[in-house]
Amino acid sequence: MELDEVIITRAIFEEYSKTFLEYTDIDVALVGGGPANLVAAKYLAESGAKVAIYEQKLSLGGGMWAGGMMFPRIVVQEEACHVLDDFGIRYKEYEPGYYVANSVESVGKLIAEATSAGAEVFNLVSFEDVMIRENDRVTGIVINWGPVTAQRLHVDPLMIRTKLVIDGTGHDAVVCNTILRKIPDAKIGELGILGEKPMWSEVGERLAVDATQEIYPGLIVAGMAANAATRAPRMGPVFGGMLLSGEKAAKLALDRLKRF
Repeated sequence: MELDEVIITRAIFEEYSKTFLEYTDIDVALVGGGPANLVAAKYLAESGAKVAIYEQKLSLGGGMWAGGMMFPRIVVQEEACHVLDDFGIRYKEYEPGYYVANSVESVGKLIAEATSAGAEVFNLVSFEDVMIRENDRVTGIVINWGPVTAQRLHVDPLMIRTKLVIDGTGHDAVVCNTILRKIPDAKIGELGILGEKPMWSEVGERLAVDATQEIYPGLIVAGMAANAATRAPRMGPVFGGMLLSGEKAAKLALDRLKRF
């Protein structure tokens, strides 16, 4: 067949535009495309929720791609192996309770399973602000193109209405920080301040799951952002807590969606 460049252009623009418009009003907006949000997206989409991931970078997966210090392997503790099984990620036991997986395969399958379940991905789209309504409840997100944000161009954003937001933006906890910065007297977590503590894998992994919660009306926090929002330690290239945090975030969101 002969290819027509204009048809190619129209196909991309029209199909993306249709999807973008369809996802201006959704159930759950997952800000950040790291492992916790990818896990949450799969479980949410499989349960029938209309969900979208917004990732400012070109690729999803957060820091999992590089494993530990660019050795593409990650460690997952036994409690989280069922999540690896759900995503079809291969792993092997290193020592009792310690399992090793290929970080590249892990990210690839997290992305594939989330999108195959029905989660929509908007990469190169950055979070800029939240929408609020009565009692300062979060009711949406404000977005712009990632390159616009990176270049600090003065371009007005667009808005997405959503019943819930999950902050999975990692160490920076961008959504939580935005609320603290822009909503008078807002308090995130018991301490009301953000920032993770230094490395302590055992405590950091446990608290990543414990800290996964609706930390502000309409906002659930997951993964490393949950640690940052609750002043918990970082944990390094062990990812069981991230996976279990995403699973818990999905369960919390599904429970909250029953109220709407």
